[in-house]
Amino acid sequence: MKDNYASDPLTADSADVLASFGGAGMRHSIRPRRAVINQLDDDSDDGIDIFHPADTVPATFEADSRNAERNVAPFVSDDRAPRWEDLPIAAPGPGGDMPLVDDNRNSAAARAFDLLRTRLRQTTLEHGWVNIAVVAPTSGSGNTFTATNLALSLSRVPGSRTVLMDMNMRSPGLARAFDMDAPGAMSDLLGGRSALGTQVHRISDTLALGLNSRAEVNAAEILQDGATAETLLRMRAALRPEIVLYDMPPMLSHDDLSAFLPQLDGVLLVSDGSQTVARHLRECERMLEGQVPLLGVVLNRARASSLPSYA
Repeated sequence: MKDNYASDPLTADSADVLASFGGAGMRHSIRPRRAVINQLDDDSDDGIDIFHPADTVPATFEADSRNAERNVAPFVSDDRAPRWEDLPIAAPGPGGDMPLVDDNRNSAAARAFDLLRTRLRQTTLEHGWVNIAVVAPTSGSGNTFTATNLALSLSRVPGSRTVLMDMNMRSPGLARAFDMDAPGAMSDLLGGRSALGTQVHRISDTLALGLNSRAEVNAAEILQDGATAETLLRMRAALRPEIVLYDMPPMLSHDDLSAFLPQLDGVLLVSDGSQTVARHLRECERMLEGQVPLLGVVLNRARASSLPSYA
């Protein structure tokens, strides 16, 4: 699994990663999205910031009826689909293969994810957006780590409903992240061959997981299939989630995200302070331009020298 931090050469074990991520991994700022790319050029020695969803959503997307219609149009009725409270309950295991910031709620990492959560909720609620992809330019940037911890942070909001879907069908990792057995292949759910209640399980009153047990070589074709769009429409109709997070494969390695763009309302881009460069982010922004908003750039493994102290 590319997001397994225990094997990352920068750290010895997951505890070190959690400490470095929390103590020397994040800085908050609200700026236009172009600023993060400029900073990579101007301040490469110090790494870059985390840029959160803010007041910088392009006007073209604010007026884009395509996004709004996708979420407010009448849903396809399916009396067989389970409602949120009817989803099977499953418990994460103790042996997940990446650090969860919930283990230390007083850490800087937990506070950073909580701030990201709040800004994301404000933006999605304001625009009526639901479907958010979490994606990195290249592999090993901490995409699954970010999606997992953001989902856990969202789930702490009372009365909320978040669904986290493993759409990285190239290298599925959410089941290992939560130390759970995936009930089946995501491709079967998206193709209508398995039931929603079989594939999607709740792990709390506010968080449900769509896990994946099988890698697919034709992932982009599956994501472009009309059956996928219909399945996701039925899922939202039945579960009525506030936010659906899609953990996606690397954006510059495969065309999966491009194939999935018609189903999305926004994208969070995960940047790695040790390997992401400005041209990676520019290329991602170019691919998204005119398609869906880039809501923010999240930096994983920032250098300590780039982080101010507010203590």
